[in-house]
Amino acid sequence: MTSMTFRFIHTADWQIAKPFGSFPAQLAGELSAARLSAISRIAAIARQNGAAHVLVAGDVFDNDRLDARTLRRALEHMRTESDIAFLLLPGNHDPAQAGGLWERIGSLGLPGNVTVLDTAHVHALSEHCVVLPAPLTTRAPGRDPTEWMVEAPSAPGQIRIGLAHGSIQDFSSEGDSNAKIAPDRAARAGLDYLALGDWHGMTRIDARTWYSGT
Repeated sequence: MTSMTFRFIHTADWQIAKPFGSFPAQLAGELSAARLSAISRIAAIARQNGAAHVLVAGDVFDNDRLDARTLRRALEHMRTESDIAFLLLPGNHDPAQAGGLWERIGSLGLPGNVTVLDTAHVHALSEHCVVLPAPLTTRAPGRDPTEWMVEAPSAPGQIRIGLAHGSIQDFSSEGDSNAKIAPDRAARAGLDYLALGDWHGMTRIDARTWYSGT
């Protein structure tokens, strides 16, 4: 059997529009702008490495009360990188709640290269690869949002990528989500890779499970 590969960028915790209130106003503005400019740098890294997809494992935005202007600016930065597909997962800072941030983003009109993964269902990235997202629908889910991946269907031989936001059970972390994820989820769900967000430092859990850091 011929082995297949799928190349992508795993990133997380952009927390766009973080206020940086403890810094002087000018510096706070520069730091906020840097969060937006990181989008183009990530896209450039994707191109350099032959990747056409960027998976963002939660907390794309710092909170769910942002105004339309801020949301449009972020979307326009992604729209500009039209050859790169951005797949966005709601986290605990920006959960997928009824009438919340992600519904408002949808009403603004998503760029063609941006997909919001706000429901737990199998999403095809290519003929040979699927992503299994575990979006958070509340700031404090108190459960393992990746449990559904165990029974999630895929075709024989398809690459299975899990995408989730939360803390691995029984590990200390600097994350702030109380979504507790089983440390052996990749093995139990037959995942080739589990892309995690919430911890702000790059961390290897096992060969197939990583936090990208912010």
